[in-house]
Amino acid sequence: MEHMIDIAPDIRLWVEESGDRTAPPLLLIMGANASGLAWPEPFVEALGRHHRVIRYDHRDTGRSTEIFGERPYAITDLARDAVAVLDALEVDRAHVVGMSMGGMLTQLLLLDHPDRVLTATFIGTTPLGGIPFEAPGFPPEFLALWEEMGAARDREAEIDWRVRHWELLHNDPGDGVGIPFDPEEFRRLEERIITHTGRHRAPVAHAAAGTDGLDRGPELAAVTVPALVIDSPNDPLAGSSCAHALAGAPGNARLVTIPGMGHALPGAVLPRLAELVLGHTSPPEERRR
Repeated sequence: MEHMIDIAPDIRLWVEESGDRTAPPLLLIMGANASGLAWPEPFVEALGRHHRVIRYDHRDTGRSTEIFGERPYAITDLARDAVAVLDALEVDRAHVVGMSMGGMLTQLLLLDHPDRVLTATFIGTTPLGGIPFEAPGFPPEFLALWEEMGAARDREAEIDWRVRHWELLHNDPGDGVGIPFDPEEFRRLEERIITHTGRHRAPVAHAAAGTDGLDRGPELAAVTVPALVIDSPNDPLAGSSCAHALAGAPGNARLVTIPGMGHALPGAVLPRLAELVLGHTSPPEERRR
């Protein structure tokens, strides 16, 4: 079921509900400049067998309102959007799974709205105010590609750019071979996102969004909500060092490694990832077993 939800004056978000509507809610929060459709369908379907799955397009992505050019905002505003989605769907508490920037937003939810979060799962996430991205350590082609972000391209050239971006995110060359990259898998993903969005111009607003209010890492020590941190050792942005730092921040966190995983969600990791998330979101007595 799809919705268009008004979360602020002149700002509407595309939201989708799927899965078992009678089961505990699970909110998926995607990363920067990414539509909710970046969550792979097999992963969403696997979670939906045990949860009411909610995913959405951040503002300035997908079918949600483009507003940054007229009304710039901060990353913290995107965290408030997540709460607004829960409010609009009358969800008191939800399991929350955040990818990349979505994991940063999940940390903000744990700090400001712990009563709304049943469990938290982090994928490819840096701790708030913690380990910064070390740009000099990135391959030169990575930095060159980012300089082209938002450039005018036709549809096919834009898809080519996005697939190349996924390829670099998929595996850190310094950490070994990792999981083989299938360009056609990510080409199909981006074609689907572009069809959903109705335009092929790349979203870039979140790269320019304000970062005030994110230096709150020490506050995570007081968090008692059960947290699962996925260690993606081949991730060039938020690899094992970030995962270990994040797992050591909240008071009730567990770290699990998916060997070969990078900063992407290829089909090869989805069964294990779904298994881990569903194990984490199961009732406490089942988690103990």
